[in-house]
Amino acid sequence: MAQDDPLSAIDWLGTDLLPRQTARPLPAPVNPADEPPVADSALAPQVDAQPLDAPNPAAAGLLPPAATGLPVTLWQGSDAARLSDLVQATDLAVPAMTGLMTMLLLAEADPPSGPGNGVPFLAARLDRLLDLGAVDQAGALLDRAGPRQAVLFDRWAQIGLLTGDGVPACQALAAEPRLSADTALRVYCTARDGDWTRAALILQTMGALGDMPPRTATLLALFLDPELADDIAAPPPPARPSPLEYRLYEALGEPLPTAALPRAFAVLDLAGNNGWKAQIEAAERLARAGTLPANRLLGLYTLRQPAASGGLWDRVAAFQAFEAALDSDAAGTRSRALEQLWPQMRSAGLLVPVAALFADRIAGLEFEGRAALMARYALLLSPEYEALGARDDDTDPRLRFLSDIARGAAPGVIPDLPHADPVAAAFSGAPMPETLQSQLTQGRLGEVILRAMALFASGAEGNTEDLTDALATLRRVGLEDAARRAALQLVILDAERARR
Repeated sequence: MAQDDPLSAIDWLGTDLLPRQTARPLPAPVNPADEPPVADSALAPQVDAQPLDAPNPAAAGLLPPAATGLPVTLWQGSDAARLSDLVQATDLAVPAMTGLMTMLLLAEADPPSGPGNGVPFLAARLDRLLDLGAVDQAGALLDRAGPRQAVLFDRWAQIGLLTGDGVPACQALAAEPRLSADTALRVYCTARDGDWTRAALILQTMGALGDMPPRTATLLALFLDPELADDIAAPPPPARPSPLEYRLYEALGEPLPTAALPRAFAVLDLAGNNGWKAQIEAAERLARAGTLPANRLLGLYTLRQPAASGGLWDRVAAFQAFEAALDSDAAGTRSRALEQLWPQMRSAGLLVPVAALFADRIAGLEFEGRAALMARYALLLSPEYEALGARDDDTDPRLRFLSDIARGAAPGVIPDLPHADPVAAAFSGAPMPETLQSQLTQGRLGEVILRAMALFASGAEGNTEDLTDALATLRRVGLEDAARRAALQLVILDAERARR
């Protein structure tokens, strides 16, 4: 498949990737005499029900099949609990894998069958989005699905607390208290609605019943009555506070630094009322994870001139200097600026977003010395890797190899680069593993993709067979662009790490 062909061009109905429907013999009649005389249990079986023709909220997504190229049967045939485990546990070794995971999590697709009509799997999708720091995407997905179930409502409230827009969740909880069993949230929302007396009464009752952790009870007491601070000190914060606990510490005048907190908390520092340094650090953290648009990083890096030096400020200065140097007619000026920028971004883990920002401007420009290789690497790390980075006249065996991968061709030479052998095998016709092929035949496409991503993470750690199997599987199911980008990023980024 050409790189610029959309995934939607995959002809799913014209391939053998989905299970074929075959006629099955009718089961033999059951002999009543063979039935057990009594039931195993007197308990009524659990029955999941929803109105006929009502849309299933668990099928909600932000990306339709026309945008992803993935069928609505993506998750069909797989066990919901197994899918949830894979979604949560799969490591993402390179930004291309983060992009693929995000696409899977946001895809419109019928949920797997099982208890809860797919809602537990939707909750797992939301949790992974939050783990990645994709808070806005998780919130938009919940808006599409509707948060009127308890397992979804609590996540909606958490997202509101992270984004500073918790009012709708509090209003919904006041109208329907059944939506959440979180009494701490109930106290907080009641106070936010202005009924401080009732909030204090709920807190006192829950404290007497022992239904609230002591730390949370103390924080809420101080929140409701700041004068208690003269007699009671705020408890030390936990290692992983909840969004509500974060907001309570903030309200008490003791805001928690977000750098050591889960990635979702980074969005708190992106607000314009935070310091420039805090905004840049949060943006870098999310860009490193692949969940922040590169242009957002560009806007922050170029907001103003750095007033200090060292660490982050050296990175900002190098970025601004390179952007200015791209307008120079002197190849030497551009080259020196790139040689200053490249190691700064390499150490920060930001080569891929920087490549996405500058690839169009780098293409066609001349660079000298070491900067020439850096520029080619940047083109190959960009979304336009094939159009901008692949060439037929490379004499450097490293660039010849990478150009072949960018075109999806079998490499003609195996250079001294990390992972070159297993990557070459995958692009030279290696078959996907029989186990995954069997699962694919059973219609477990989404599960197969997730397992391929797990194999890729294992391969990135040095398990060569897993890396070949992962890339071969992604190519087999039509995710050619993801396979090429992941291979290029893994080889180039590991080669750059080895240079440190």
